[in-house]
Amino acid sequence: MLNIFKKNENKFEIISLQQFILDYAKSIGSEFKTIEEIPNELFNVAFYIYNELKLPQRATDGSAGYDLYTPFSFTLAPNDEIAIPTGICVSLDKNKWLDVRPRSGLGFKYYLRLANTCPVIDADYFYSDNEGHIWIKIRNEGNKTFSVTQGDGFVQGIISDFYRTSDDKAHKKIKRNGGFGSTSKSKNN
Repeated sequence: MLNIFKKNENKFEIISLQQFILDYAKSIGSEFKTIEEIPNELFNVAFYIYNELKLPQRATDGSAGYDLYTPFSFTLAPNDEIAIPTGICVSLDKNKWLDVRPRSGLGFKYYLRLANTCPVIDADYFYSDNEGHIWIKIRNEGNKTFSVTQGDGFVQGIISDFYRTSDDKAHKKIKRNGGFGSTSKSKNN
């Protein structure tokens, strides 16, 4: 089996401009297949947002989580939700995963929740056709309107180890492709 993982290469990266522009267009309801199809105005907005992307950072030396920053400003009324293309991917050792959670203060003050409760970003997701682009879908389950300004930290990611059982039979030759539910899809191919 070809080992696609790099030892001790746990790091965040910004995805390509092309992937971000296509995903940003998708996030606002447009389904363009190529960058050439995207209207100039939409391209220019996405290009500006892309150039403002920030890599995740820990706030203090004792922080477990890396803050992920919103690429654009948004407001969520109670019971609203939004899917956000972060522009970020993460390269992880094969025995690591990224646990994504709302920043604790936002969850406490606004009852902000991630739509899939506890996103698991697997190490092999980095090698998907979408460049391992991390999307965050959040929902305002509180009774107050919630606003975030472009560049604010809104979720945090914690890199953790995981372990395998001695009788593990994971498919070593199946390539993950895509995000939500992609491991179930790959088993059926």
